[in-house]
Amino acid sequence: MNWMLLICAGIFEICWAVGLKSSHGFTRPVPSLLTVAAMAVSLLLLSFSMRTLPLGTAYAVWTGIGAAGMIFFGESVSILRILCLALILSGIAGLKILAQK
Repeated sequence: MNWMLLICAGIFEICWAVGLKSSHGFTRPVPSLLTVAAMAVSLLLLSFSMRTLPLGTAYAVWTGIGAAGMIFFGESVSILRILCLALILSGIAGLKILAQK
């Protein structure tokens, strides 16, 4: 269950990162409110997941999901960026495996 909370927290992290861009420096009210709400939900879910998951693991996964968001939002994609993302994702998988021991 805590892993699902963590994945949802990562998805909300992507949402608030996109919202930051849409809010134009918090000058647009609706995107600004949605961004702040996504931030709150993301951090709340992250904190709930850390009740049983180690801090380092939870934070690495949360950040890794956010980094993976570049694929979905038209960021420039090069072989080196994909390699770096693969390293992050393999590190997340390794942390998950080691957390179970």
